[in-house]
Amino acid sequence: MDSLTLVLFILGFILLVGGANLLVEGASSLARLLGISPLIVGLTVVAFGTSAPELAVSIQSSLQGQTDLAIGNVVGSNILNILLVLGVAAIITPIKVHERLVQLEVPIMIAVSVLLLVLSFDGTLDRLDGLLLFSGILLYIYFTMKTHNKANVSESEAEQESPAGVYTIILQLLFIIIGLGLLVQGSQWLVDGAVAVAKLFGVSEFVIGLTIISIGTSLPELATVVIASLKKQEDLVAGNVIGSNIFNILLVLGVTSLIAPNGIAISEAAIGFDMPIMIAVAFACLPIFFAGYEIKRWEGGLFLGFYVAYTTYLFLNATKHQSLEAFNYVMLWFVIPITVLTIIVLALKQVKNGHSNG
Repeated sequence: MDSLTLVLFILGFILLVGGANLLVEGASSLARLLGISPLIVGLTVVAFGTSAPELAVSIQSSLQGQTDLAIGNVVGSNILNILLVLGVAAIITPIKVHERLVQLEVPIMIAVSVLLLVLSFDGTLDRLDGLLLFSGILLYIYFTMKTHNKANVSESEAEQESPAGVYTIILQLLFIIIGLGLLVQGSQWLVDGAVAVAKLFGVSEFVIGLTIISIGTSLPELATVVIASLKKQEDLVAGNVIGSNIFNILLVLGVTSLIAPNGIAISEAAIGFDMPIMIAVAFACLPIFFAGYEIKRWEGGLFLGFYVAYTTYLFLNATKHQSLEAFNYVMLWFVIPITVLTIIVLALKQVKNGHSNG
């Protein structure tokens, strides 16, 4: 890594933090001014903005014929958003989960994840698949805006129709746009050095997409939820992550499939392993979110631990390491069953408590 790359790496981190601050402040202020729940802003405006890097990377890689990178980027980002981003955020401070996420958004995230797997069985996401996915994001945005609950607007906020109110709204939108721009640029500079090092070690494009590129393109989500957690903007935290995963599949892969000359080729590894992992992670959100409508610190640690395990598997498999078989055995027969059992017990306990209270 040369000196220029190192300087850009440091500047990228500074831009990332500054951009996240502007984005969170702008989004929360915009929600108050318009009388819209911060959750809805997180599910739409912020989720769309933080999915922009995934969209840019996937389109560029597909046009260059690197379709493994496109699909690996989205699938890896969705896994990372839940396991790493929510994990880190919950460790910082327990995250309250809005009931709407459990009832609507998480089931939608699971449904579109399963849809992606089904569409991939023929080995390609063609233009027809892309049209279906892109239509899905339009329907999702329309449905979200139709079903949102208006927040109570104070008299001072109700003056938004005056020129001063309009200017204030424009200012908050400007903060959001600038914040997103800083996030994207900061992420790009941060990831450049990491990709160069990975290529030097001969890591495949698919693994780079699932790990380093995914981390780089998910840095906006990570920075946003960390800042939002510190500022106690909990609806923005979970809303941004779940919304971003929905946007990644429907918008990013939808647009990319429509633009790519020959569609997006899907590898057997993605169909047989990574997409099922993405679906399993999406399913895991339901009982954890439902248990008290809160992601506790230990549950955040559980998410983070599984991300480390997932990344470890990718590198052991890519390098054909001799410890891969032992690692798979421990994960398959001990870690995963114990985790599943714990999550089921938590969910049943919550249902029992709900019946007792009722």
